[in-house]
Amino acid sequence: MEGHHRHHHHQQQQHLQQQQQPVSVNVEADRFPQWSVQETKDFLMIRAELDQSFMETKRNKLLWEVISTRMREKGYNRSAEQCKCKWKNLFTRYKGCGTVDAETVRQQFPFYDELQAIFTARMQSVLCSESEGGGATGSKKKAAQAQLSSDEEDDTEENEYSFRKKKKGKTGGGSSSKSGSINIKEMLEDFMRQQLQMEMQWREALESRENERRMKEMEWRQTMEALENERIMMERRWREREEQRRIREEARAEKRDALITALLNKLRREDQM
Repeated sequence: MEGHHRHHHHQQQQHLQQQQQPVSVNVEADRFPQWSVQETKDFLMIRAELDQSFMETKRNKLLWEVISTRMREKGYNRSAEQCKCKWKNLFTRYKGCGTVDAETVRQQFPFYDELQAIFTARMQSVLCSESEGGGATGSKKKAAQAQLSSDEEDDTEENEYSFRKKKKGKTGGGSSSKSGSINIKEMLEDFMRQQLQMEMQWREALESRENERRMKEMEWRQTMEALENERIMMERRWREREEQRRIREEARAEKRDALITALLNKLRREDQM
């Protein structure tokens, strides 16, 4: 009995420990809808087009807003913060694929090629900049550092490439800042042009729908007028036929009355004779 009591007490303790264990909840999955494969590919395409701008500026909040706006233009409702978090997650997975063979990587991480293309273009840009600036020594090392720079992990996205440009001195730094400002200004102007173009397209579509509605209303009124005129004509023809029928009936009645009167007069004359 004592052994059975100890066994029962041990089961109760295990049950209590299981109840006290925290339950993991995927808050991120409940908070935001999951990214589809096509949505992620469109996002990476937009991010690749703006990668050079990310490399040339420290403050990238506006760039993420531009990406969010371009995502909405493609039909995806993603905020700038969601886009930024998605990029960091993809970059983390990309870094973890360094020691895995290419075939296995593509099976486990379907966006490896897109990210590889982004960082390959970034590395080529840094190598080209090094060769043009005469700093060929250590250019490959700096390009490799720029390929996996810290811009994906830091809020201001200060990377090796922007840090190297700042070290060139006040003149070079001013040129870099000016270039970054020009790029941001061009993106803002492009963003405003896109907004104006979208508004013009919306107004044209609204005017087109209004004109189409007016044309349909006009066609409907013309159809109703034609039907009404046809009804009036049919009613007029019916009345004319009724009038002709009445005239014929009156004429037959007059002839019948005249014939009957003539017969009666004839019979009276015969009786008198």
